[in-house]
Amino acid sequence: MYPVGRHVQRLELREFTTDDADAVYAIYGSRKATEHLSFKPRSRDEVSQIVRRSIASATAEPRTEYALAVIERDGGELIGFARLARDPHQQRAATIGFALRPDRWGAGYGVETVRLLLGLGFNDLNLHRIWGARSPLNTASAKTMLTAGMREEYTIREHIQKNGVWRDSVVHAILEREWPEKSP
Repeated sequence: MYPVGRHVQRLELREFTTDDADAVYAIYGSRKATEHLSFKPRSRDEVSQIVRRSIASATAEPRTEYALAVIERDGGELIGFARLARDPHQQRAATIGFALRPDRWGAGYGVETVRLLLGLGFNDLNLHRIWGARSPLNTASAKTMLTAGMREEYTIREHIQKNGVWRDSVVHAILEREWPEKSP
């Protein structure tokens, strides 16, 4: 499926362009924005490479990764990075991840981003299960996924190593039949 273009009242998901690197750097280069992610802040060059890879993967056949820009519809500003990737180890399943610019936290954009990703997965890609993992300390992400309809399932012990320290991940998931917006 290319190009992706999903939206709700305040946000939209769209494919990345090469012009998006600076806006993505405001997220992935931020110590605050990456505090609970699985990686340290990225350099400007690393972010440019991520954007280029996202653009290249968008037209792969079959497409297995949907790395998308989160756009604030009022003004068209890129405020986040959203990702849905098919899980090769589970039938009709995918993982999601998202990161928003810290100046947009607390406004409900995380819930809208997750719902857009779930809509893409269930309505457009006919998935059965979508899951995401978070740092145990990231209570905002827990609240976001729960509000979007996902359930906390389990903890993967010492799943991520960051800054030389092992960290657990808490998994949240939702099934196709639990998604109230599934279109027939």
